[in-house]
Amino acid sequence: MVTLTDIERESYKNSPIHRLDPRIKLLFILVIIIYVVSLPRIHEKNIVRLFAIEIYLLLLVLVAGLDLRYFFLRILAILPFGLAIALIQPFLRPSFMETYTPYPLDLPFGLSITYEGLAFGSTLLAKFLVCITAVVLFSSTTRLRDMVAAADRIGIPKEFTLLLSMMVRYLFLFWAVLKRIRIAQQTRLFDIWSKDAPRRWVIEQVGNSISSIFIRSYEQGERTYISMLCRGYGSGHEKAYYRTKIQTQDIFFLLLSAGCILYIQLYV
Repeated sequence: MVTLTDIERESYKNSPIHRLDPRIKLLFILVIIIYVVSLPRIHEKNIVRLFAIEIYLLLLVLVAGLDLRYFFLRILAILPFGLAIALIQPFLRPSFMETYTPYPLDLPFGLSITYEGLAFGSTLLAKFLVCITAVVLFSSTTRLRDMVAAADRIGIPKEFTLLLSMMVRYLFLFWAVLKRIRIAQQTRLFDIWSKDAPRRWVIEQVGNSISSIFIRSYEQGERTYISMLCRGYGSGHEKAYYRTKIQTQDIFFLLLSAGCILYIQLYV
């Protein structure tokens, strides 16, 4: 099972990708996502281009020396959200298409599959896969603190970076609280999947756990806010990050990635 500690530990490795400036990596991920989303909905070269981008991202994963098991487990954890949407597309008829070519397959309940729906569904799934691969690569090679610093320094509104910084600070804390609650339940032989326990009682226990986390998070938020006020929060100097300069290798990586995307678009 992948834990928050495992995810953050990956970002502390030392590789050419890890040593890149966080701003460059964030811009790279944004360029990848914008390019992937901007591809036509249905085009005969979509899959080939997306496959080439995915290969390039996987090569970066190998250069970064990431644990492939944890990397693909994280992708598999997110993939079902896009897979469910992509699987229903062959049965639908999108409004942006004027004509449809039925697929010669008899299905029950009056369902039918079209070639256009298959093309759109496969493109949608490929786009989703490339985007989450890029995001997981970025989060696996960049520390959470550096992500917030990069977002702040490239001009992301301070309200978003403030919320992100608060999440980074206390995400691990509440994960530890949840883990202690789960250990306490296990020592009392509580099993959410037990067939011997009444379902209503199990749901009540789960609700009590959620309520406990909510109350603890509220109390922690109150204490944190009071502590921040005591330390001068709101004076305009509440955020202090390590400032680094963009190096030659950062610019080279960005130009190389932009060249690869341009080559894929023009010649693939």
